[in-house]
Amino acid sequence: MSADADPITLEIIQNSLQSAADEMFAAMRKTAMSSIIYEVLDMGTGITDAEGRIASSGAGIPAFIGVLDKSVQFILKKFDADDIRPGDVFITNDPWHGGVTHLNDLVLAMPVFADGAIIAWTANIAHNSDVGGMAPGSLSGEATEIWQEGLRLPAVKVIREGVTDDAVIDIITTNSRMPDFLKGDVWAAIASVRVGARRLQGLAAKYGTGTFLKAMDHFMDFGERAARAELAQLPHGTFELSEEQDDGRVFNVKVTISADEFLVDLRDNPDQDTGPTNACKDGTMICAQMVFKSLTGSDSPANDGSFRPLRVLTREGSIFDAREGSAIGFYFETEVRVYDLIWRCLARHIPERLPAGHFSSICGTFIGGIHPDTGRQYTIIEPQIGGWGAWEGRDGNPCIFSGFHGETYNTPAEISEARNGLFVDRMALNTAPGGEGQWNGGRGLVLEYRIRTENGFLTAGYTRSRIKPWPLEGGEEGSGNFVEVIKADGSEETYSFVSGLALTTDDVVRVITSSGAGYGDPKQRDRDAVRRDIEAGLITEERAREVHGL
Repeated sequence: MSADADPITLEIIQNSLQSAADEMFAAMRKTAMSSIIYEVLDMGTGITDAEGRIASSGAGIPAFIGVLDKSVQFILKKFDADDIRPGDVFITNDPWHGGVTHLNDLVLAMPVFADGAIIAWTANIAHNSDVGGMAPGSLSGEATEIWQEGLRLPAVKVIREGVTDDAVIDIITTNSRMPDFLKGDVWAAIASVRVGARRLQGLAAKYGTGTFLKAMDHFMDFGERAARAELAQLPHGTFELSEEQDDGRVFNVKVTISADEFLVDLRDNPDQDTGPTNACKDGTMICAQMVFKSLTGSDSPANDGSFRPLRVLTREGSIFDAREGSAIGFYFETEVRVYDLIWRCLARHIPERLPAGHFSSICGTFIGGIHPDTGRQYTIIEPQIGGWGAWEGRDGNPCIFSGFHGETYNTPAEISEARNGLFVDRMALNTAPGGEGQWNGGRGLVLEYRIRTENGFLTAGYTRSRIKPWPLEGGEEGSGNFVEVIKADGSEETYSFVSGLALTTDDVVRVITSSGAGYGDPKQRDRDAVRRDIEAGLITEERAREVHGL
């Protein structure tokens, strides 16, 4: 190894890549216009090598960061090498053209040049409030094809050699009901990839292009060695699970673990949906990547090498590998089901690494209308927090996002009320029965929005509503996710999926998310712990007597 490529230098470069990805994240968060980005942090940033292999991931949603390498690889396949120039910035959102998720999620990617050649790419992804389509917020449970869900951007240039393509910007904003917000968020994303590109060019100039490239390859190889070392510690064999879903369908998975490979077989699953709950093949791969990483080194950064032992099999035309043109707006509820299906399949065999089931839903809640103060369209986009499952020796965490959704935050009530046409009347722990065990699942959420406008709407998509979070070792299942609508006239309805439901002044939307499932026989719970639960209002004395035998 040459003097300018010693291990310490390579490690410094790798840490600098991580810092650059984090700086990209900060730049985007600080300049975005939509609260779904700057408050919830429904976004992700990352750096790939010249071939589009993930080299360093920034903060953000794990399921989003897993998109970025796939987006860059699509761009590289679509464009000839001489048509990718310094200063270019590409944009895509289409699941079959490098976008992976749904049309609301815009991916921006920028090639980084040094010594006349591409040495890396900077990329980011974020959920945008409205990209057109048949419904405000671009999500509708009634969609049957992707053309109803908004503007498709099939990996096109938005910046050409440093010059903005105003026609592309005009097309994007004209198709949105919230053009100012969309334009501001796109420019925040452009700023982010540019910041990252400058940092990488500085690294290449400081250490030399050859050393820079060697550092990325070196760390990917390290990622592979680390993953394989952990893979060797997992139980080897074939594990299978079939699980009924809320809508009555049955999802199946077969996981085969060996010393060399972690194989996830999802071919035996239902045909694709006629509605918007389909997932694409790349999205399904990301679900498996997240579980695999949690089992083989969750405390270390992810890169391409981390996933080399992983292989995923799907069937084209199935719910997990839908054909182009399918509606895909609610892909996230299907993908979180894949994630949880693999998790549940392995949890009994690896209990020290995987707890009991959590609320395991994005619980996407979309409330909109015309703002009563400004007269402008608003759309609140709110993934919800819920309870996590218990482990042996430890209660589950209350009120955090699902494992699929990752490092995000709920929107403060003050921001929701200032930016949107509603009030937040209540935010509390969900203390409904469920999730008890020797160690209890964490509590879910009760959140109430009160509408201020006469022409509002609600669209929501929740799973783990009828089929609740699953317990381990004799614990109790969780309580389930759902949304209640209490009309101003006092009538009430309960939903798990609803699309475009009309709301008016003083209607209340009550979000209720599940507790996590329990671990172990509830009657074995420490009596002092049960009394503390009662004193904290987490369980009634009657319920404590029923399940804990107090």
